[in-house]
Amino acid sequence: MTDLNLSDPAVIAAISGALTKAGVDGIEIEHERQKLRIVVEHNGVASVLAPAAGRAQTSLAKAPLAGIFQAVDGTLPRHVAAGENLGFVRVGPILLPVKAAKTGVLIRALAEHNALVGYGDPLFEIELNS
Repeated sequence: MTDLNLSDPAVIAAISGALTKAGVDGIEIEHERQKLRIVVEHNGVASVLAPAAGRAQTSLAKAPLAGIFQAVDGTLPRHVAAGENLGFVRVGPILLPVKAAKTGVLIRALAEHNALVGYGDPLFEIELNS
């Protein structure tokens, strides 16, 4: 196998183009000590979410109980503070908040607005500040 440099912009562009053309949502590659994660957004634009040199630590915001998930703000990525309200889980007339456990960058929504979610289901991924 040839040496693969996951920090090379040409390699990243080639992988991103192939993912977009194939209609794939994303890919995470680990090769030797290198890691790369690329996510293709709904508009067909590919984003590199983790640097090839190393993957940032992340935290998950999870559903406090089963119900209907309702997001507060769909803007991604965006900075969030520990304790910030990211959305709600609705059970009948009751809304339970989904809060960020740690400060960081909200990089991915893992559940659709108005989706049925179970207790402990991951709803958001937050890249932690270093």
